[in-house]
Amino acid sequence: MAPQLYRTEFSVVKNEVELVKPSKDTPVEVLSLSTLDNEANLECFSKAIYVYKAEEDETNGVNPAEMIKQALSHALVYYYPLAGRLKRLDHDGRLQLTCDATGVPFLVATANCRLSSLNYLDDIDFEMAKNFVFPSPTTDCPFVLQVTRFACGGFTIGFGISHMVSDGFGAAQIFKALAELSKGKELSVKPVWERERLVGTPIKEPLKLNTCPPAKSPYIPSSDIVDMIFYVKSNSMKRLKEETISGGAPSNVTTFEILAAFVWKARLRALELNHDGKTCLYFATGLRKLIDPPLPEGYYGNAFLTSAVELTGRELEEKTLSEIVNMIKEKKLDVLDNNYVKKSIDICETKLANGDNPKIKATGALMALTDWRNLGLVSDEFGSGWKIENVTSLPWDCFGSVDLCTFLPAPKSDPSLKGGVGILVSLPRQAMPKFKQEIDALHRLL
Repeated sequence: MAPQLYRTEFSVVKNEVELVKPSKDTPVEVLSLSTLDNEANLECFSKAIYVYKAEEDETNGVNPAEMIKQALSHALVYYYPLAGRLKRLDHDGRLQLTCDATGVPFLVATANCRLSSLNYLDDIDFEMAKNFVFPSPTTDCPFVLQVTRFACGGFTIGFGISHMVSDGFGAAQIFKALAELSKGKELSVKPVWERERLVGTPIKEPLKLNTCPPAKSPYIPSSDIVDMIFYVKSNSMKRLKEETISGGAPSNVTTFEILAAFVWKARLRALELNHDGKTCLYFATGLRKLIDPPLPEGYYGNAFLTSAVELTGRELEEKTLSEIVNMIKEKKLDVLDNNYVKKSIDICETKLANGDNPKIKATGALMALTDWRNLGLVSDEFGSGWKIENVTSLPWDCFGSVDLCTFLPAPKSDPSLKGGVGILVSLPRQAMPKFKQEIDALHRLL
């Protein structure tokens, strides 16, 4: 993690927040969102920091903050809903987005150090990283940006977007649009709203309820939550894969499937979940190209289904990694069936219609897994003369944060981690040492 001396050796001065509006007139309208967008557990902000290094003598004296502000203003002509405001209606709890060009909150900041002194934010301390993202935007605001300039001429972009408006692939599309417009290019992909494509039909018959109570942890609830990233090296993953295959998993097993099973078991032990209760692994599967007909290119709303693998704590403890991997792999096949996809969206719509859309509180029994390694979140260049050096994600309050786990690319600063995976977890402080023991044991055994 970043040395503590960084905290006292640098400062960040932030300007007043301004609202950036579309550079041209845009439609004034009220848009509805999809059934999937309306999921209460997506009522959170996803935040990432993009680090851009100035190439010597190539920036031509351009102010990067002004360049990005202009690119944002142009992008909002196409992505005008992002300049509007979200509202959840009182009578039915559904979301509406009022497109009135109110504007995107935009903040410019200046740091008194060089990016190299912070190791280009590689493996940075999360508390320190908060200096480079927009502070706590209101829930009605779908999109925020902060640009922080550094003494070396480089800058960071703190990118914050409401998960109610866009998923990870959609966020990558928006960011790519900003990068293209900053270079004076036309958009390679034009945005498409069409949220009605993923609106379900309420089911008339009663929904089946799961009667098995969730597992409980002696450490939850807790107000003392610790965020940490653990890294698994590529050679450890290779050996773990070989072991999993020899135990009965198919040869096409993926890193995601293996680590999902491993981390699920590790959290069970770290949180000391009771073995009689139910545990659940959630993971998202994208629908863009799977549904028939496929969603149009440019669709930037939530387009995934959450698949769930359920086991009692005892079953999770006793099953081998290979057995759990096979369950995950089998569950991933569900979304290949369009009838399954339609029924799943219809079930979500039924719950919305019945007012059954609660925001999940952290229990530890659920592990919601998201994978940021292959979202295409990095744009190589902004404007003329700034090259991407790093991108990092911050913890976000989704599924009560404790129940969320994120897979991340390994940092560039450590060559030994090339091809490895970062595992971002948020756990009660008392449970974190045990989770670390599980990760350490993985390295020792392999």
